[in-house]
Amino acid sequence: MRRGGRAAAVERGGLVFIRHVRRDDEKELLALKRASRELHEPWEPAPPPGQSWYGPRAFKRMLETTDTPASKRYLICRSDNESVVGVVTLSQIFRGPFDNAIMGYWTGAPCVRKGYGAAGVRLCLARAFGALKLHRVEANVMPTNLASLALVRRVGFREEGYSPKYLQIAGRWEDHTRWALTIDDWRAIRARGGTR
Repeated sequence: MRRGGRAAAVERGGLVFIRHVRRDDEKELLALKRASRELHEPWEPAPPPGQSWYGPRAFKRMLETTDTPASKRYLICRSDNESVVGVVTLSQIFRGPFDNAIMGYWTGAPCVRKGYGAAGVRLCLARAFGALKLHRVEANVMPTNLASLALVRRVGFREEGYSPKYLQIAGRWEDHTRWALTIDDWRAIRARGGTR
């Protein structure tokens, strides 16, 4: 959906840009989430009792946590028409001697396998290690989520370990593999020309 340049990008690439969530994104974002329900549900934590990931309360929470000291939530938007194709987040941002965040991401079902997710994650990493001055970003992926594993490898994350029963997904405690990048890793990737 063309928005006449209203979108305030925090990082821009050729294929996509990322920006914070705005109040007027609710209809478009929830429609994309609903269209992606079958794709995402096997990999998502169950919502709190009585709530849904696909309704106004979920959007309100996303809007409230889009730009706080502990959380940065970005919409991944196509550069050509500004439509929302996914989300990438930095959560549990800890400062001080840790300077770490946990990254999460998803691409809408109509938009998968077009490079939007990897491009959005790269822009989020540029933001994390640039303007946000983080030292380390980690991503945790279920070993059976082959698409997500391919993405973290493609953008340069390094596998650090295995966490049994790490996170409750769809009501079950699931094992995850831990992946991370430090600012030094990111600089090496940039030096090889692999950031965009």
